[in-house]
Amino acid sequence: MKRFRHPHKNNALETLKKAKVIAVIGISPDPERPSYYVSERVISKGFHKVYFINPKYAGQEILGLKVLSSLSEVPEPIDIVNVFRNPAHIEPIFEEALKVGAKCVWLQPGCENPEVIEKYKDKVDIVWDACIGVEAGYL
Repeated sequence: MKRFRHPHKNNALETLKKAKVIAVIGISPDPERPSYYVSERVISKGFHKVYFINPKYAGQEILGLKVLSSLSEVPEPIDIVNVFRNPAHIEPIFEEALKVGAKCVWLQPGCENPEVIEKYKDKVDIVWDACIGVEAGYL
């Protein structure tokens, strides 16, 4: 039997395997939104502690988790900041991720901003060509 090879060239799967804490930026209570169903898949795997960040829904519960207003409210070190935001709005997320000492910023497909990636690539690990929900399927 031929061994299956993981299709990604970067370290997405290894990054996810090593992570214990994931903060999801841009969570939505709408089950049709990628931030909801991708987070649901990651949570269902049970390997990670997940925090949801969205000032619009702060204090509410989504998927049984209380939504926080910012990364600074996460009470433990963050391994992955998983981003579901418009590419035009991601630079402040990088700034906040650096401020709280996050190890990786993971830009979900459609959230990539080449200029911001270039600016921060030497300051924090960045994953931008993989969906964390798909990668979670390999765990």
